[in-house]
Formats: sequence, structure tokens, C-alpha cells
Amino acid sequence: MDLLTETNFAFLGPKKSGKVRDIYDRGDRLVLIATDRHSSFDRIIAHIPWKGQVLNQVSAWWFDKTSDIVPNHVLAIPDPNVTIARKCRLLPIEAVVRGYLTGITDTAIWTRYAKGQRDFGGVVLPDGMRKNQKLPQPLFDPTTKEAGHDRTLTPAELIGEGFITAALFDRVKATALELYARGRDIAARSGLVLVDTKYEFGIGQNGRQDGGQESGQDGALVLIDEIHTPDSSRYWRLDSYEARFAAGEEPQYFDKEFLRLWFIANTDPYRDTALPPAPPELVQELSRRYIAMYEQITGTKFEYGAVPILPRIERNLKAVL
Repeated sequence: MDLLTETNFAFLGPKKSGKVRDIYDRGDRLVLIATDRHSSFDRIIAHIPWKGQVLNQVSAWWFDKTSDIVPNHVLAIPDPNVTIARKCRLLPIEAVVRGYLTGITDTAIWTRYAKGQRDFGGVVLPDGMRKNQKLPQPLFDPTTKEAGHDRTLTPAELIGEGFITAALFDRVKATALELYARGRDIAARSGLVLVDTKYEFGIGQNGRQDGGQESGQDGALVLIDEIHTPDSSRYWRLDSYEARFAAGEEPQYFDKEFLRLWFIANTDPYRDTALPPAPPELVQELSRRYIAMYEQITGTKFEYGAVPILPRIERNLKAVL
């Protein structure tokens, strides 16, 4: 199996390795290469065949479907794993939107609710709610975006610590909620529940961070990174959700949650220095789910990119740069 674990293309210039993407700086543009690295618990826990291609192409589909809501960073997609993007000034928060009371990580809304928290971004939830229950309304529940572990802060804390201005916070919140509503409605038509998701935003180069809009795209809020992928979003099967919730059963996951649960059951992924390898059967199942989700969301057949992957990417990039 040809896995894309990393890239090292010297002809592209300086590289920064993110959790999943290798990012090359081309001055006013970025070359983003989606690898098959799989990140959870703030670390790489597996490599999933075809994951990078799915992420890149699902994002491209969603960027097109939401471009009327907010501009995005896409300039070109010269390869199944590659996006050439406009460089923006990154906002150091992750715009998380939650539609259901669920999750198992430290920052998950269910984890915090189970510990007694009730106020989430100014929305107070009632006592007695159950895991996986639909929230009264979608909640904007942002976290910081930091080198170490992300933190869930209140709007006042985010603004007070200088992560974002008050005016820009309001713009990001409104845009994130509108994007989630669009994603939720499209996912439902495809037989899926968009449970929760996260967005990343930038500001057009030379733009202000006071919520204003300058001429052209400078100063505009820009959607970057990825959107509504199996990495950035949690999906459940719509047709079985109500019955399973009523019976006290877990939803039918259509995302990576089952692999997270395996690691939690077999290790302490936040504290153990070394983790056991992910079981091959779970890796293959997750690959199958990524591809199935691509096909179900987009309504098109997944076309496997030519292999070997690295030479293909190099050829396609040299043809356009």
C-alpha cells in the first residue's frame, strides 16, 4: 500500500509540517499537501490509506458549496492531494460549532458537561441532558489554536488574552454558525448528521483585525485549512440516530471516533510516551469510511489517484509552478 506519510520537496521552498498537512511557503501563496497522517490526542496515531486525497477533495467540494457565505483560500487544486492557497494571516482560534452533546476528549462538550459545566459561550444548558442528545441550538464553542494543547476559553477570555478582537469574534461566530447550518442541511440530504465541526479562518494579507473590511480581499475574513471533512467534523448516520438514542445506544459513527475509542481503551493517549500501533483492521475500516463518506456527501465515485503518490504530486506541481 502506497502511503503518503510525509513530503520533502526542496523545489517548493520552506516547509512546515502540520498534524496532517505539509505546508510550503511560496510568498503570497501556500502549497498545502494533505498526507495520510492521522492525528488525535494532539499526536499522530496512525496512517490511513487514501485519507489525504479524501481530505483534500472533500474540502474542495465543500469550499465550492459555501463560497457564497465566506471567501476561501483556494486558488488551484493541481493534484488530488494538493491545494494551492492564498496566504492569509491566521487567526489563532479554532471556530468550533457543536450541534449535539457528545465527545470524549478533554475539550469535548460532553466531557465538560459531565463534570458540571452548563454555560457554553453564553448558552446555558439544562441539567439532565444525555450523551449524544441534540442541543437546543447549535453552540459556538471556540478553542485556542496553540503549539501545545488547545484550550477552551470563554469569549471574554479569548478577547482578554488577545487571541481575537471583540468585533472580529462576532464576525467569526456568525460565519461559523452559518457554515454549520449549510453543512448540516446538505449532510442531512445525504443521510448524515453533521454532529459538530471546526473551522479555521484567516485575514487577507495587510488586513485589519478590527472587524473592518478593506478594499478588495485585504481585511476580509477568509475560510482556510479544511471544511466538513472526516477530520474536522463528526458525522453520524441519520436513519438510525433517533432509535439508537432512545434505546441508550451509541450512534452509528461515520467518522474516526471508533479509532479514538480503541486507543482510550488500550492506552492513555494523553500521557503514555509510546502508543501501540493501531490494529490493521481498524486502519482499513477507517480508510473505507473516509472513502464512503466522500462518495455519500459528494454523490460521486471516489477515483483513486495514480501511484506512486510522491512522483505524481511532484509532476503535477512542477507543471503549474
